[in-house]
Amino acid sequence: MSFLENIVPPKGVVRTLCLSNLAKTAGHGILMSVSVLFFIRTVGIPAERVGLAMTIGAALGMAASIPAGRLADVTGPRNTTVGFLLLLGVFVAGYGFVDGFTGLVVVTSLALVAESSTDAARGALIAGLIPQEERVRAWSYMRAVSNLGVSLGAVAGAVALYVDDRGGYVGLLVAGGAMFVVAGLAYLAVPQVAPVPRERSGSEWVVLRDAPYAVVALLNSVLVMNVAMLTVALPVWLADRTTAPEWLYSAIIVLNTVVVVLFQVRASKGSDDVPGGARTLRRSGVLLAVCCLLFALAADRPVWLAVLILLAGALVHVVGEMFYSAGSWSLAFGLAPDHAQGQYQGMFGMSTQLGTVVTPALATALLARLGAGGWIVFSGLLLGAGLMAPAVASWAAGTRRTSSPAAEEPVA
Repeated sequence: MSFLENIVPPKGVVRTLCLSNLAKTAGHGILMSVSVLFFIRTVGIPAERVGLAMTIGAALGMAASIPAGRLADVTGPRNTTVGFLLLLGVFVAGYGFVDGFTGLVVVTSLALVAESSTDAARGALIAGLIPQEERVRAWSYMRAVSNLGVSLGAVAGAVALYVDDRGGYVGLLVAGGAMFVVAGLAYLAVPQVAPVPRERSGSEWVVLRDAPYAVVALLNSVLVMNVAMLTVALPVWLADRTTAPEWLYSAIIVLNTVVVVLFQVRASKGSDDVPGGARTLRRSGVLLAVCCLLFALAADRPVWLAVLILLAGALVHVVGEMFYSAGSWSLAFGLAPDHAQGQYQGMFGMSTQLGTVVTPALATALLARLGAGGWIVFSGLLLGAGLMAPAVASWAAGTRRTSSPAAEEPVA
């Protein structure tokens, strides 16, 4: 297989999914770069109130994940995904017309509910479109493309921040909303996926009774902390506790983006089934634990040494991050019954959101109070979650009523 085949998505459904994801993540890149500063500087909403509005929206979004996935299971995931993405585009465009705290709470809540619902429905759609043994590879292409999309959106946002004009912000936020609409319309090019009938004796809300899957999701909540460690904890640590120049953080983000675009598909090899995914998560936990220790070691070093240590930590982190992505996709899909992929992806997405929401506050508190000890705490959490993954995945696979031979294979 040539190097380009690990970067360029194959023709057909996977390429369509990637093009949709490119538009979706470009919209995210715009939001990430300008929305908070627009609300604070231009609209005049205090920063703590902006944070409160986003917390309320995140909580409502998490609550919507499983019901939205259930809706996709019952009505069919393609049109459900399209509908949620179109709503998301409208709500994101509405960010540009917020004029106070109440409006921000309403629009943010609607947007984050639509986003969570989109992710749950899209998970069911991908499960219906792509055979189980090919899903992790398909998600790897999508994730590589997503890094490119976020970067493009962030560049557009940087231009708006430089101009610093209300009209420019509003126009860019409306454009971001349009990106989500384009992402939704792209799914009209893929086939419909019919709902899978459930067993007559089965519960309609089967995921709520699936304790092993809930434990897998909990491990995911811990391992996904690696994302906010990079985006929230590391820049604060680099600026406040190391002698490294602040521009190094931008270089680390570029490094992360390039490595994911080039190597995410390769990193997913061996994660096509539940046992392979669990082993990949174990490797991820070990590497992420090591990167935390490296970040801790960078404190109070000479500039040249701090730079080298931080770059080494960033390289270890991105490899662990790619392994985390591949392993988590494998378990999320591989342990879910076909008739309930939507609600299971809703549960898994909710666990991802939980880890993402909790980590910034936890990281800030730990690093402020413990310094390098905060990184050691994170190292222990990530290592523990990674080492537990094979045993928990094996337990969960053993409780499936109908398992493929790969799912029943013991996890070494």
